[in-house]
Formats: sequence, C-alpha cells, structure tokens
Amino acid sequence: MLIGVISDTHLDSVTKEFTSLVANRFSDCDILVHAGDFIHPDINFYLQGVTEGNFISVFGNMDPPELRRLLPERIVFEKLGIKIGLIHGWGSPSDLEKRIQKVFYDDGVRCIIYGHSHNGANHLVDNILFFNPGSPTDRYFAKSRSIGYVTIQEDVITGEIVLL
Repeated sequence: MLIGVISDTHLDSVTKEFTSLVANRFSDCDILVHAGDFIHPDINFYLQGVTEGNFISVFGNMDPPELRRLLPERIVFEKLGIKIGLIHGWGSPSDLEKRIQKVFYDDGVRCIIYGHSHNGANHLVDNILFFNPGSPTDRYFAKSRSIGYVTIQEDVITGEIVLL
C-alpha cells in the first residue's frame, strides 16, 4: 500500500502548480494524507474530490475555523493491520516529536505522520516511524520543499521524503 503524504501547503487557493503536483506525484497512491495547515478550505475540498474519498486529513494551527469544524485535530487510522496516528503539531520544533508521541501514547500506533515544522523527517523512535513530509510550498523556513510517501508491505512500514 502506498500512502501519499503532504502537509503545510499554506495556499489561499487551488493553483495550477498545486493541481500539477497532486496529479504528478500522488496519482499512483492508494490514499492521500494531509497533516494540516491547508490555510484555505478549498485545498481540503479539492484533495477530497480528486482522491475520490481516499483522503485523510487533520487541521493545523494556521487553519481557519471552518476547517477546524470539519476536520479532527488528531486521528488514528489503520491500513493493512498497522495503526497510524495523524496530527499537525504545535509549538517549537525542538521537542515536537516528544510532544506528539505523548498524544498517541495509548493508541498502539506504529507510525506518526505530522507536519508543522515544514521540514521532512523519516526515522524510528521507540519502534515508531515518525514521518513529516515537509512543505511543498515553503521557500522561507523549510530547508527544501518536499512531499512524502509511506509504504506498508508485509507488516513493514517505511517512509520516503521526496525533494521538489
């Protein structure tokens, strides 16, 4: 199973560049996940539509009230028997992973997908894959613009950061 992962799009509207990114990078994915900070609800609705409902998302700290009413702050979902936690994150990036790990402490997750820092992360901590796809649009705070993929194959979960 191939999961496309995107976060921190920070877009005011669905742009031609964004639709090209989604078509070129996520068309082969079984599902698409967005870890928050859409900024505009149209981004969420566009992704929901083009994935034909194979879309899971949470709101981020910069998202407007209308998205906060529609989306959860955190969610645990299961694919091929593996539980995955999804959250945006908050506060300083320096201890972000420790804070979000506590949120999912009792959920039995094997992967935590998050955003907020705008920089990619793909590593194991306490046998949990921490995966942040970075931001596909940030040219200021991110080291590189990026997206990501999480793959589940025969009870193994791995991640890949793709620089844009």
